[in-house]
Amino acid sequence: PGEFIPLAEDIGLIVPIGEWVIKQACLDAASWPGSIKVAVNLCPAQFRNARLLSTIVEALDISGLPPSRLELEITETVLLANSQATLSMLQHIHMLGVHIAMDDFGTGYSSLSYLRSFPFDKIKIDQSFITDAGDIDSSVAIIRAVTSLGNSLGMQTTAEGVETVEQLERVRREGCTEAQGFLLSRPLPARDIPAMLERTRAVVAGEIIETEPETSGERDTDKPGRRRSRASVPA
Repeated sequence: PGEFIPLAEDIGLIVPIGEWVIKQACLDAASWPGSIKVAVNLCPAQFRNARLLSTIVEALDISGLPPSRLELEITETVLLANSQATLSMLQHIHMLGVHIAMDDFGTGYSSLSYLRSFPFDKIKIDQSFITDAGDIDSSVAIIRAVTSLGNSLGMQTTAEGVETVEQLERVRREGCTEAQGFLLSRPLPARDIPAMLERTRAVVAGEIIETEPETSGERDTDKPGRRRSRASVPA
């Protein structure tokens, strides 16, 4: 994805590819049990496309997926591009019942102001803070502060890039409501997701984890990924 996505953007194919991904993600997720969600990353070019909203509506209608089971992830780069038009688009998407997550939180300059202005349901704490939390006290303090902020704003908080049991235990202690990373699941093709869901409804550190699949990208750092495997860990 780190090579393919920039190439698709350069040659002007990212919008049609993105439309296909949204529709296919909804079709795949509609066959999964219960309230399992699918998350799709959006890039700036997709927000400049006038068909984005109609694409989402069509994908939900064709698949029959409840809007609450679709989550769209955006980064600060998306918000910087024509923020007023982006705000309007996000508000319309949110009115459909689709969830919106701010990805890679903490890596930009204006993240806090965006939380005030945009209709986010979730904050995803960048992997760099999770990786450093074992060695750098300030990273732990930032994780704690972000989870407290999310709780105050009524937003879920996801720790990205959790790769060890120690990291999972740490982010749970600091109040993260969800975690994603190789410890919980590596990226999988869509055809393998149903079997993975059957296997991974298991106890992790004494708690039940509810898996929330996506299906592409090699690591959490491969942005923008489109659908990745991840799991939510109850606080």
